Amino acid sequence: MRSIKTGLIALCALTLAACSDSRSGDEIVVYTSRADHLVKPVFDAYSAETGTRIRYITDNEAALITRLEAEGANSPADMLITVDAGNLWLAADRDLLQPVQDSDLENAVPAHLRDSEGRWFGLTVRARTLVYSTERLDPAELSTYEALADEAWADRLCLRTSKKVYNQSLVATMIERLGEEQAEQVVRGWISNLATDVFANDNAVMEAIVAGQCDVGIVNTYYFGRLLRDRPDLPIRLFWANQGDGESGVHVNISGAGLTRHAPNRDAALDLLRWMAQPQAQSLLADLNLEYPVNPDVAPDEAVAAWGSFRADDLNVEIAGRRQVEAVKLMDRAGYR
Repeated sequence: MRSIKTGLIALCALTLAACSDSRSGDEIVVYTSRADHLVKPVFDAYSAETGTRIRYITDNEAALITRLEAEGANSPADMLITVDAGNLWLAADRDLLQPVQDSDLENAVPAHLRDSEGRWFGLTVRARTLVYSTERLDPAELSTYEALADEAWADRLCLRTSKKVYNQSLVATMIERLGEEQAEQVVRGWISNLATDVFANDNAVMEAIVAGQCDVGIVNTYYFGRLLRDRPDLPIRLFWANQGDGESGVHVNISGAGLTRHAPNRDAALDLLRWMAQPQAQSLLADLNLEYPVNPDVAPDEAVAAWGSFRADDLNVEIAGRRQVEAVKLMDRAGYR
């Protein structure tokens, strides 16, 4: 009996030692729509620091959400990482993410950049603003998203397709700010002012401006940064929209993450999520894609800071999801394809 008891004590001692760092020896499974080169360095840094293994699966956000739904309680996923609050809101609305109350996360991530119920948290910020030709346009002519619907911009505007969630989120925010009727008037004005058919992506919008097909467009800042990093002499620049008194500020959105509803390794995944909101990871996450850190205590990359400062819209980004269906219907009515 004594030898059995001694053996149990020794086993318990070994177990406690193994668990002294709650992260050591764990494996976290992450589903992510972010490209491999944007997440692997972050995961590698975390694993090197903690000993925790991270296994991740990449796919587009729709496929990952569908997969989580199909797997249900049998899903191996501990965390979902994706882009745009609209996608995160959808995952939460389908009860695929669990609420988290954590003071470290709440202190690091501003309230308007996380879910009001704690089901997801922003990790990086991207602004969607105006880009213009420095050869054919004086930036003094520019002001707001809404002003691009004016007749002065007839045959001078380029846009990305409405099918991408980035534009759906922008319009959803406009509905919240302006009301549905006025937002629809703006979108109809944009369509009337198009110089050419809508483009498949933001890079194509900027290339069209460079080629002289149009003078101004709307893009995510990191697309601009990546293009100018490779071709710094291109005659285009960013303009920070809606900066006047009483105006809403620049539309911003996020990449973000949440713990899955049935996370098998919840505590380890929460440790990872906390870590990603802290300075070391924030710099990695943001700088890799020329985005802004979500943590206000962390400075952006020098190249990003060089674009200048701006006042961002402080609406909670969850509006992008809550009004997404309305935005899609509005864009369809307005002929925005």
